[in-house]
Amino acid sequence: MSIFERYLTVWVGLAMIAGVLIGQSAPWLVQAIAATEVASVNLVVAVLIWAMVYPMMVGVDFGAVAGVARQPKGLLVTLAVNWLIKPFTMALLAVLFFDHVFAPLISPEDAAQYTAGLILLGAAPCTAMVFVWSQLTKGDATYTLVQVSVNDLVMVVAFAPIVVFLLGVTDLSVPWETLVLATILYVVLPLAAGLITRRKLGSKAAIDAFSARVKPWSVVGLIATVAILFGLQGETILAKPTVILLIAVPIIIQSYGIFALAYGAAFALKVPHRIAAPCALIGTSNFFELAVAVAISLFGLNSGAALATVVGVLVEVPVMLSLVAFANRTRAHFPASAA
Repeated sequence: MSIFERYLTVWVGLAMIAGVLIGQSAPWLVQAIAATEVASVNLVVAVLIWAMVYPMMVGVDFGAVAGVARQPKGLLVTLAVNWLIKPFTMALLAVLFFDHVFAPLISPEDAAQYTAGLILLGAAPCTAMVFVWSQLTKGDATYTLVQVSVNDLVMVVAFAPIVVFLLGVTDLSVPWETLVLATILYVVLPLAAGLITRRKLGSKAAIDAFSARVKPWSVVGLIATVAILFGLQGETILAKPTVILLIAVPIIIQSYGIFALAYGAAFALKVPHRIAAPCALIGTSNFFELAVAVAISLFGLNSGAALATVVGVLVEVPVMLSLVAFANRTRAHFPASAA
């Protein structure tokens, strides 16, 4: 492992602190970055996510895509956890904590807003960042691509109905342009670039050597993205630290619980680790761009729902890094190949 990967938690922690400091000392810079948006997708963050995703896309072998059909267990676990379990457990935890456990600390109006934001997070499984988590766990790049692609197709038809049902809203307006643009930016274009790169390089040795050279940019992109996210939310973090901690509690419980469920199911089904780790991480991570955009469109920029989705972003990186570390430590307990 490179020094960046070995001490990734340290770099991310420093990036969080640096982001908040930059947000306070150079608000003009943060505002300039925030202004670069198209359909609620921040283009600066999109470029950085590109840097994270592209190295893994170079490793995608289209000739092996057909092999996914011979190992369907990982895909089935991902779909079951993401769409039959995760949205409903997130709603349950939100109601439990905000309507009962934290009821003496917050108003009923705020509780309803935070619950709505968490429901939006729970119904939006990850699209882009999972490629980073998969790479850090030495996941199968081709299988991960298929998992994410199928997940995106399900999201197009399942996201709105699930959220409508859980929120009890009848006129939900999902910003489909955000979903489409994010999918193109974070999946389609990097995938096309990776395919072109593979064809130009030709041999497996050349592809492996190139991948090794560009891989550090994936970590650099992650660190820079964290700094920007914390810079954009620095004011909120400093102004409402207690509220952020309260919102973080059900998110953290949900994240570790969903990972344990998916990872445990993959272990029980004897899914190879290169498939099992990304399979569990997809459900644990969230498509925060979509969740934030829908929260803003439904409830407003300064709403409690929007704040809850942003807290999801802040919590996700350290939680996901801890799960990546756990997945790497438990690699030996999984089969190296399908049984």
